[in-house]
Amino acid sequence: MEANELLSTAAADLRLIGSHVQAFMVCPREAWLMSRQICPDEDNVYLELGRLVQRQSYSRERKEVHLGHLALDLVRRGGKNLVVAEIKKSSRAETAARMQLAFYLYELKQMGIEAEGELLFPQERYRERVVLDDALAAAVEELKRQIRALILRPVPPPPVRIKFCGKCAYNEFCWA
Repeated sequence: MEANELLSTAAADLRLIGSHVQAFMVCPREAWLMSRQICPDEDNVYLELGRLVQRQSYSRERKEVHLGHLALDLVRRGGKNLVVAEIKKSSRAETAARMQLAFYLYELKQMGIEAEGELLFPQERYRERVVLDDALAAAVEELKRQIRALILRPVPPPPVRIKFCGKCAYNEFCWA
């Protein structure tokens, strides 16, 4: 088997998760580190704050549901439709959160489950409806291809200072 065929096979077998999507959209290096089970600083105050907001928000509704490789923050019925929600502490990385939710909707559709999405930012009292249309599905497919290519690299991308570095739980790993 040729090298390109091996890479294609490895990429096809690689199971992506929503956290890979979120991380890749913010910082590809973070996604690579995460894919290698390199743990972030678990005592990072912003990581803890995010977990706290997720645990305490929407406590009356069904919380985190694990379905195969998907960890859905909140699942509920919205009339006749299934609604999958992603809870974030702020809209600072809203595009990344939207693509993470789109990834979940795409993966659910591949399993034969039709759902709508909702981004929830409880501290900002803001919510956004997300519907997986053809354009968003194509964007998710391309994003999955890019993430797989990144993860298959033998070394991480070099660190690049961005606006998220100051609060990132990998900060010391990249900049120590």
